[in-house]
Parts: sequence; structure tokens; C-alpha cells
Amino acid sequence: MSRPFRFGVNLMASAPADEWSAKCRRAEELGYDVILVPDHLGMPAPFPALVAAAGATERPRLGTFVLNAGLWNPALLAREVATTDALTGGRLELGLGTGYVRAEHDAAGLPFGSPGERVDHLRRTVEELERLLADEEYQPRPVQRPGVPLLIGANGDRMLELTARHAAVAAFTGARTVRGSATGQPAPITAEELDGRVARYRELAAGREEPAELNLLVQTVVVTEDREAAVRPLLEHVPHLTTDQVLELPIFLAGTLEQITAQVRAQRERYGFTYLTVLEPYMEAFAPVMRALREV
Repeated sequence: MSRPFRFGVNLMASAPADEWSAKCRRAEELGYDVILVPDHLGMPAPFPALVAAAGATERPRLGTFVLNAGLWNPALLAREVATTDALTGGRLELGLGTGYVRAEHDAAGLPFGSPGERVDHLRRTVEELERLLADEEYQPRPVQRPGVPLLIGANGDRMLELTARHAAVAAFTGARTVRGSATGQPAPITAEELDGRVARYRELAAGREEPAELNLLVQTVVVTEDREAAVRPLLEHVPHLTTDQVLELPIFLAGTLEQITAQVRAQRERYGFTYLTVLEPYMEAFAPVMRALREV
């Protein structure tokens, strides 16, 4: 039996305290299950933003989506995670990734490294977090036991293996970084390529005692009567894809409310995605989709 749907919104725009609180309350009113914050320079610092979100809301879980492990020392990160879990009343979900924006590392004066080096650092970070937070003598103490749920954003084989071994949530972006891009410009992979990535993850996770939740980051939500018109502005950015292929992309939801809800249900059957994350600009547009999906 499929898991029930769960929905998160990634809040990316900085705001003064009152506006931030109001935005978080609005996400709760709309029915989002998780309020998330990314980890990019120029956007809100994740942990204080989540503590503020906890003070403004009662129900939603609170998560990072996702931390750039290359910007963090594992021991210092463990302190942040434990403190934030305590200050949010045990509502924290920790999302981790390797990082993909070279320009941010350059601005911070930190090495970017090769893809393999970034995966190695993430693996060490995950293992050190598990070791520290499982230690009954460790201070500060997180509220959640046996630990804060871990989400890992992954695409390559080594990352999928790490995810299968450690993560409660396996997150798929449906895209890959354009080779040589210092800003981390994403390029969508086809629906068939995503089939392959999910299948590979399932192979690696076959021995798990409990299956992970599968997450997808949705890049665009357009409620419209004309799906093809919604696609046209995107075609120049993905010249290798046809209109039909773009409309099939799981990360692009366009159409009437009925068409989008049907697409999301079909993707749950095809890939197993039951936890969807949308970006802040689409928080309002996606709300009717959430309600429709929960009515069934």
C-alpha cells in the first residue's frame, strides 16, 4: 500500500520577523506538512529561520532542504542540529546534500572539490552526526530519539548508496547540474532517466528494514487550461526536449486542477513519490492540488 501524501514548501526569500512569521503561518493554514529552508548564500540562514518558524506555527514539521555539507564542519553541525531540534520541540527534519554551487564556496573561501570529494565529505558528515547524536552523553541533547530524521538529496550512484544506507527520506531533484556551471544551473532529466535513478535506488535499498519515503522537488506549478502554452517559456532552456517530453517531466506540474492531481497520482504509481516539495513562489498555486489529493 502506498504511503499517504506529504507536502513541503521551501521558503527561500528573506523577510523581517513579522513577515517571516506570517509567511510560515500561511503555509500552515494552507495545509503544508513541512516548512523547509534551503542553504544558499543570499537566502535565510537555515537554523534560526526554522526556530522562528516553530515559534509562529504549531503543526508543521521543520526541515532543511538541503544543507550544503561542504559549508559545515560535522561537529559544529551536530550542535546546530541538536539545539534546533530542542528549540523546535522535536519537529526538525535534517536534509543534507553535497552542495553544487561553486560560486558559493568561492565566496565563503571554502574548497569546492571534485564530485567524489564532496560525496566523501557528506559521508563523513552523516557518519559523524549519527555517532555524536546517538551518544547519550552528548550535549546539547536533541529531543527526537533515536535521532532527527535524515533526508538526503541524491542522483549519482554513490549518493544513492549513501541514501539507501542512512536516510529516512530519499530526495530526487529530477535534474542534474549543467557541467561547468559555477552557479549550479540545473538541467532536467527525462522521465525515463528518472525511472532509472529510482530503480537504482531501489536496488541499493533492497535490504532496508523499513522502506524510505521518496521525495520529489517540484520546480514549477502552473494551474491553467492550456498546458502547452505553459510549457513554451521553458522550451528555450531545454532544447533537447520536445513539448510532450517537458509535459511529462515530474518536476513540472501544469494543467487544470484535475490534470495536475492526476499527474501526481500517476507519478506516485510510477516512481513511488509520496512526499512532494514545492518552491515558495508556488506555495499558493499548489494548495488546491494538496486539498484535492487528500480528498481521495
